[in-house]
Amino acid sequence: MIGRADCLDVERAVHHWKAKGLDLTPLLHQPDLPDTVARRRVRPQDHGIDDTLDNDLIRAAMPALERRSPVDLTAYIRNADRTVGTMLGSEVTMRYGACGLPPDTIRITFTGSAGQSFGAFVPAGMTMRLIGDANDGFGKGLSGGQLIVHPPALAAFKSEDNIVIGNVAFYGATAGEGYVRGVAGERFCVRNSGATVVVEGVGDHGCEYMTGGRVVVLGRTGRNFAAGMSGGIAYVLDLEGLFQRRCNPEMVDLEPLVDAEDIDFISVAIVKHLTYTGSLLAEGLLSDFALVRRHIVKVMPREYRRALAERAKRQGPERERLVEQVVLTHVVASAASNAGTTIHG
Repeated sequence: MIGRADCLDVERAVHHWKAKGLDLTPLLHQPDLPDTVARRRVRPQDHGIDDTLDNDLIRAAMPALERRSPVDLTAYIRNADRTVGTMLGSEVTMRYGACGLPPDTIRITFTGSAGQSFGAFVPAGMTMRLIGDANDGFGKGLSGGQLIVHPPALAAFKSEDNIVIGNVAFYGATAGEGYVRGVAGERFCVRNSGATVVVEGVGDHGCEYMTGGRVVVLGRTGRNFAAGMSGGIAYVLDLEGLFQRRCNPEMVDLEPLVDAEDIDFISVAIVKHLTYTGSLLAEGLLSDFALVRRHIVKVMPREYRRALAERAKRQGPERERLVEQVVLTHVVASAASNAGTTIHG
């Protein structure tokens, strides 16, 4: 019966009062085809899964997968290699759950141009370095791993002036870290809920609908930054003084960098960025950080600030009760010890 649309009875449907006047003829049209042309699936689809780069990575990473022994791999990558690292990450998750592996258990250095969704959903324990560039979807759904991308050492261009990864990078990331030496395309870190990412510039709609995590932008942003951003924190280096025009202020406040915790976080993030990517931009910023920090704008969602304040208010009494419980337990245990009594529970 597959393909036999001529056998369908549609009278009751089209005569129903909700569908009155609906003409299904174009949908049910039977083309005039020779008998040699099939109207149904006659051969299986081949998605090329058996030939993906991840199969080689999985085989090479078996010591880490089976015994948690660290492995250090290298591979050449091209833009036809898509979702590289995702199948390997799935193997990690199936064996070790959401906790993944210890940091840097699986380290892979790729050279070339990565296809779409490089490092998608990579879990904890995996570090993937890309020497080159990548298409859209870089690090989408990042789930605890670490992704690093930078141009080759002999590249003659300035990374902070050139796009190195495509659109929707780190979309929906939940945990992990990313360090991007270069500029990202549009919709960077949209719906990020827990990852920490450093980048040297982004296109339009950066941090849109972000709910958690932290993002450091060491350069220009496109328009509509932080639209619908309800959580997390973004820090933007605004040397030109134009960021206020490019940010969507509907749900966020723009603040100077004055809090000591924020200053420490930014300095550490830039040091990490320099260490992992060799960024000349980061090196220059650190050489005069006292001046640079005055040009960093903190993007703080109002609802997130309120939620943090409420949590801090709740934690106050909880901490007091915890201290009282610990003291009471200590007193009771001491009294029982002096009396020669054993306390259970």
